[in-house]
Amino acid sequence: METLSYRVSRFARFNHCYYYNNNNITPSLSFRRLFVKPQQQIHLRRRHVSTFLRRTYFSRRFSVAATSNSPDINASSIIGGGGGGGGGGGIPEETYDVIVVGGGHAGCEAALASARLGAKTLLLTLNIDRIAWQPCNPAVGGPAKSQLVHEVDALGGEIGKIADMCYLQKRILNSSKGPAVRALRAQTDKREYAMLMKNIVESTANLSIREAMVTDILIGKNDNVEGVSTFFGMNFYAPSVILTTGTFMSGKIWVGKTSMPAGRAGESASHGLTENLQRLGFETDRLKTGTPARIDIRTVDFSGLEPQHGDEEVGWFSFDPDFHIEREQMCCYLTRTTKATHQLIKENLHETPTYGGWVESKGPRYCPSIEDKIVRFADKESHQIFLEPEGRSVPELYVQGFSTGLPERLQLPLLRTLPGLENCSMLRPAYAVEYDYLPAHQCARSLMTKIIEGLFFSGQINGTTGYEEAAAQGIISGVNAARHSGGKSLIVLERESSYIGTLIDDVVTKDLREPYRVLTSRSEHRLLLRSDNADSRLTPLGREIGLIDDRRWKLYEDKQTRIAEEKKRLKSVRVSGGDLAAEVTRVSGQPVKDSSTLEAILKKPHVIYKLFDKHGFGNEKLTRAEKECVEIDIKYEGFINRQQSQLQQMVHQQHRPLPEDLDYYAMTTLSHESREKLSKGGIVWTVSELNKLTEFINGHAKRPKCVNSKLVKVRPQTIGQASRVGGVSPADITALLIILESNRRKAKQIKKHQVLTSMMVDADQCTSDTPIIETARP
Repeated sequence: METLSYRVSRFARFNHCYYYNNNNITPSLSFRRLFVKPQQQIHLRRRHVSTFLRRTYFSRRFSVAATSNSPDINASSIIGGGGGGGGGGGIPEETYDVIVVGGGHAGCEAALASARLGAKTLLLTLNIDRIAWQPCNPAVGGPAKSQLVHEVDALGGEIGKIADMCYLQKRILNSSKGPAVRALRAQTDKREYAMLMKNIVESTANLSIREAMVTDILIGKNDNVEGVSTFFGMNFYAPSVILTTGTFMSGKIWVGKTSMPAGRAGESASHGLTENLQRLGFETDRLKTGTPARIDIRTVDFSGLEPQHGDEEVGWFSFDPDFHIEREQMCCYLTRTTKATHQLIKENLHETPTYGGWVESKGPRYCPSIEDKIVRFADKESHQIFLEPEGRSVPELYVQGFSTGLPERLQLPLLRTLPGLENCSMLRPAYAVEYDYLPAHQCARSLMTKIIEGLFFSGQINGTTGYEEAAAQGIISGVNAARHSGGKSLIVLERESSYIGTLIDDVVTKDLREPYRVLTSRSEHRLLLRSDNADSRLTPLGREIGLIDDRRWKLYEDKQTRIAEEKKRLKSVRVSGGDLAAEVTRVSGQPVKDSSTLEAILKKPHVIYKLFDKHGFGNEKLTRAEKECVEIDIKYEGFINRQQSQLQQMVHQQHRPLPEDLDYYAMTTLSHESREKLSKGGIVWTVSELNKLTEFINGHAKRPKCVNSKLVKVRPQTIGQASRVGGVSPADITALLIILESNRRKAKQIKKHQVLTSMMVDADQCTSDTPIIETARP
């Protein structure tokens, strides 16, 4: 199977791989005053609203599994109860191109991408009413996460559009810092978000939905996926299957010492699939996450709390202006923990699942529980806690940064130690959730598993955490599942091309044993991988794949043309004196030379494009986002060029292949840890394992688990992958490069010697075959 990979430097061919509601409660007037930003204007673009409604609500084409929409199902099969099972009684099989298991954020993006590429797609989920639910904080974006959302949108995904449609508040984080770390974050309406995404999934052509619990993966004779089997005995067939199981696979929620099987509060866990995957040879493990309590907004005293208003100028995730609909923003509030909070936690640590010893699974390092914060940061006297609304028509308030595993009887007293929450009412208790996942080193960078052809993993099953990380994996697995079913090459995003590429490369290369969260620090190329240029990096690929339609492509081309023309104009327009020069001198502390170009002025410190607008030198035809792109490209041109140059040099080595027969243990210049990590144990077999392997080879037994558990941890295939293996230092990579170069020269010398030897043999043979003519002496 060829692999198609996309890199910043366009396309290159390498080694036969193409690296190319339930309760509608109307808030009171006092509540509205608290959460609506004062004197805020609402700019509602009715044309855009009508466009969106026309596309989604009034054009709904329901495509339900086992209906006449499916060409493999006829009316008689519907009357007979649908297909599947053993095919008895003349009932045909339900066959699809792609089956997606799980209706979360990864599952939605995967199913939509697959269906939009023309693949007949089935989405199986435990609860249709909980499609695209946000069980934890209803927020999208944040540092590095916003870059993922922009990139998914640039490829043709949905998460950014939905977030833009249903936001409660938006803020640019790190706005005082450089463009590489700026991040858009949106607090969203949980119920509205799920409703909009569910509507899109239901109305997408080629996409069917079915409520079911998948318990088995059906495998063919050649270790290829053939479909799935459900708890109630239905079989669905497809050459590509995507598992996006979230926290549901053998999920268990904990409140203190009490636990119950559940994927999340109020929803049952999925059972049987873990054991099936283990029988197929996959390695599984357990992870943990948690969510804080929800409290009643109407019982909170906001008078002494610090308000956190949204931005005056709203930023957008989607590059499609039809979804840029400004709406009334709600306010969030900031409170802090107190000495009483810390004391209560310290006195009851033994009653939490982690510190009580009932749960050993690791939780997310960058989103710890409040008890973890108190223990790990014992020197801190207080921690920030944010109070964030979950919707416009519900009284629930999300207490961000206050997740806990304490028993429910202690949670309300704990909440009431926070300023402003002294008389609060708790609507839902906090809980921790433990679930099965499969370490993602068992997947290739296409997200197809290494053991079973056609089986893909996406989202929390890969050990990641976050809606954005799930959506990013989902769109890639959806594209590749559809391409695999169609016999096409698979897509791989290099880490230098996108945060999506960085995310996937990290999880499939590193042996992660804690929930993975994307961070800007994880990317070596973050100045090139900004939110503002995600479309210029990935929309051409989305167009080539088939996810970007003509209208969206025209928008993209027009935008790039306007940006290029504006940069050209700023290079040619010159300024001598005047109000602009005077203000630039005052702001930057540097004088403006006569006849300076606008480009040179924009490069000065603290000078922004808005100054040009203020003094009549701006371009009214450009949008705010386009002006931002121009400003960043010009102001950071030197840094960008330097990083691009470094990238090209590094790419030359990053994609250098590593021979499969390298004996890392013989490389004494490498550290012991790196030799072990690169070799992955050298695949040492015990006698028992050899016997099982022999029976398998002779066809007398199924594939033994030991085969997959050892072979699946495939050694890194390139220098770049080796450099990202935990325990391998830059010095080890340097030594490895020296060894490779030495081996290359030795091989070259051997080949040269063989050629010379062959030539000498040929010459001797010619000499011996030539007759010797003796001449008579006079």
